[in-house]
Amino acid sequence: MADMVTKEKRYGFMPGCSLPSYNPEAVAKTIEFLNATFPHFSAVQKCCGKPTKAVGQYDLFKERFAGLQADMDDMGIEDMIVACQSCFLTLKEASSTPVTSLWALWPKIGFPDDLKGKAADSDIVFTIHDSCSTRYEEELQDGVRWIMDQLGYQVHESKHAKERTRCCGFGGMVVPVNPEIAQKVMVKRVETLEKENVVVYCAACRSSLLKGGAKAWHILDLIWGPVVNEGDDSPMDVLASPIKSWVNRYKAKRGIVHAMR
Repeated sequence: MADMVTKEKRYGFMPGCSLPSYNPEAVAKTIEFLNATFPHFSAVQKCCGKPTKAVGQYDLFKERFAGLQADMDDMGIEDMIVACQSCFLTLKEASSTPVTSLWALWPKIGFPDDLKGKAADSDIVFTIHDSCSTRYEEELQDGVRWIMDQLGYQVHESKHAKERTRCCGFGGMVVPVNPEIAQKVMVKRVETLEKENVVVYCAACRSSLLKGGAKAWHILDLIWGPVVNEGDDSPMDVLASPIKSWVNRYKAKRGIVHAMR
């Protein structure tokens, strides 16, 4: 599938909303990598509008998405790379611009040599939580597992994975609407994971799993951060603090500007 990546196109990258709120440093490092990989590259930090659609505000969704589409068109983006699964489905359904998942893209463009096998001596075993919004995106799911293999981490494949995954409790805006129900779903999801240590590729899923009692890392934590071993604590739930989340979004914007220089 490597021939599907034509580097002469202008690529864009959207990290989504939750990821910059959680780990702005990982966003900046990912953009630096993509900017060095693609000769024609742009970065966009903007909401795809999915939350408005999830609560039935369809007219507002169309308005907000039209603004994003206009920005992509103005920048001449021919293929938008996304790290967020909600953004992936939203653009896939509503955009005139082709969309590519970062996790499906990585096996096609290759992994940084200095990161290959960095966790080969780690004794931790991860369960992968697949986002329910991309339940049937096999290429995306396989890409996440390919990355874990490149890093050298051990993975236990849960019976509730891929197309059989279960909701983390965050989807459908249930958290602000009915937090008690959301918490029950979060705890139930953690009970089905089979392992204490979880790796996710959605920052919102990570927050949910932490609330449910698991230890959870975003896959970008593992790519750009230090090697994780059994017994290590996972990063705190930054998304639980609106102030810290907005501060991190500001840091992410500054990091994007710096990474694009």
